[in-house]
Amino acid sequence: MIGLARRMKKAGLLGINARNASYQMLLNDRRRYPLVDDKVKTKRLAEEAGLAVPELYALVAAHWQVKRFEQLLEGRERFVIKPAQGSQGNGIMVIDSRMHHGWRKADGTMITDEDLHYHLVNILSGMYSLAGQPDEAMVEYRVDFDSVFDQVTYQGVPDLRVIVYRGVPAMGMLRLPTRASDGKANLHKGGVGVGIDLTTGMTCGGMLFDNPITLHPDTGHALEGLQVPGWQNILRLSARCADLTGFGYLGVDVVLDRKRGPLILELNARPGLAIQIANRTGLELPFARIDAMDPEACSLEDRLDMARQLQPEAAAEGGSA
Repeated sequence: MIGLARRMKKAGLLGINARNASYQMLLNDRRRYPLVDDKVKTKRLAEEAGLAVPELYALVAAHWQVKRFEQLLEGRERFVIKPAQGSQGNGIMVIDSRMHHGWRKADGTMITDEDLHYHLVNILSGMYSLAGQPDEAMVEYRVDFDSVFDQVTYQGVPDLRVIVYRGVPAMGMLRLPTRASDGKANLHKGGVGVGIDLTTGMTCGGMLFDNPITLHPDTGHALEGLQVPGWQNILRLSARCADLTGFGYLGVDVVLDRKRGPLILELNARPGLAIQIANRTGLELPFARIDAMDPEACSLEDRLDMARQLQPEAAAEGGSA
């Protein structure tokens, strides 16, 4: 046990208590949490700053709107329904097409109009919201994801998570849906996490339920050596999101659309720590490097240069986590 603790310390692994006490509580103003906990506010904040997000088709805020759902869609047949204050992917429903008296979901299963209305009512009741409070249902653009990850994805939409510390992108991860995760990229549901070289945007290993893996469990393709398109732009978007919210510790989720490029999916003031396992190194190492560079006094370009300097140093010191 002592040996394990020493190896974890050497790798710079950040635990949940240290994350909360030393970073989340100190660097994230609680009064600003609604900016990221409410996805409608996040979307509007990003749009006002000129950052790309999936288009919001409709907002269902009251029960009477459920019966008018199809009118709100204005003929659209491909869309995503998600709770405005949901978390961990709960309550998200992806619709691919309209069928006779029903809808086809992304996983190929069928639901009736009544099923869809029932789901909307559940969202309004707060079934999926963070604090169980009444919520709103967002209906937005269904991402047509870039084909670059087709061979390592089972249905669903892969996304990218970047941890931004004091305005500097500190660690990145690709999240891939699997059969077990029901097409969702969330790691706790069975999605695959893949580490990313912060400098180059190349993938460098994977994990499933906290265990290292090298191949996607459904497609059998290698997880290492994939180039994330537009990686430098994704780092820039992530750093700008930190500036927008004023948070010093932030998770930024980005999805790659085939035609629209990188889109900001959501922001998280309490990002999980599994990204460390995917990258085989801890967050404490890049955080310490960033602390030494006094990033708040630097421009966006300087902070991006700092991010590009982090990877070799962190990897060399971290070794295998």
